[in-house]
Parts: sequence; C-alpha cells; structure tokens
Amino acid sequence: QVQLVESGGGLVQAGGSLRLSCAASGRTFSPYAMGWFRQGPGKEREFVASIRWNGGNTYYADSVKGRFTISRDNVKNTAYLQMNDLAPEDTAIYYCARGQYGTAPIDTRGYDYWGQGTQVTVSS
Repeated sequence: QVQLVESGGGLVQAGGSLRLSCAASGRTFSPYAMGWFRQGPGKEREFVASIRWNGGNTYYADSVKGRFTISRDNVKNTAYLQMNDLAPEDTAIYYCARGQYGTAPIDTRGYDYWGQGTQVTVSS
C-alpha cells in the first residue's frame, strides 16, 4: 500500500508564496510520475502540474504556468509544488497523486494513489 501525505498548506496573502510537499511511504516512488491537483469550493478537481518519474518532463495547467513549479526528490520520496504570486483564485484543497506509470498524465484517471489534501487559502 502506498501512502501520500501532503503538507505546507496555509493562509497567505495575494502575491505570496507557499511550498507544498508530498511525502510517499514505501519504495514505490521513483518509477512513477507524480501529480498535483486542486479542488476549489464548488468546483471539480482539476489538474495543476505533473512530473515524470525521472523529473525530465513537467507539465502545467495554463492557469499556473510561470507561477508554480513542480519538482521531486527520488531519494527522499517526496514531491514538491512551489507556488509563487498566489491569487485568491488559487484557493483550494491541493492533492498530490502517484501516477500509474512513469509518464506524467494531466487527467485524474492516470493516477492510482491520492493524498488526503492540504488547504491553501489566498486572501485578497
């Protein structure tokens, strides 16, 4: 069984930054892609960013491109999401997920394990 635990969420003012972490249990981390998704109030879960198993390719939603950076440390079994220039519309619960394969899909169907989520609130 794989467990994913997110941390780093919180309350920040518009224009501020946060760094989310996703710690994975077990040894089943490095061969798989990792992704970040978010779900705002009254909205469906949406793709934010993903990264291939070796960190060689990254993908971003248009809404976060240029502001967010996804990365991973396969030694620490941890994925990260650096979020800069945050805006109120970024307010959501952020989830990390492990991909089914080494590629980095942008759809929730490409992921088989999910964390419990961490709340990010951006005030104006």
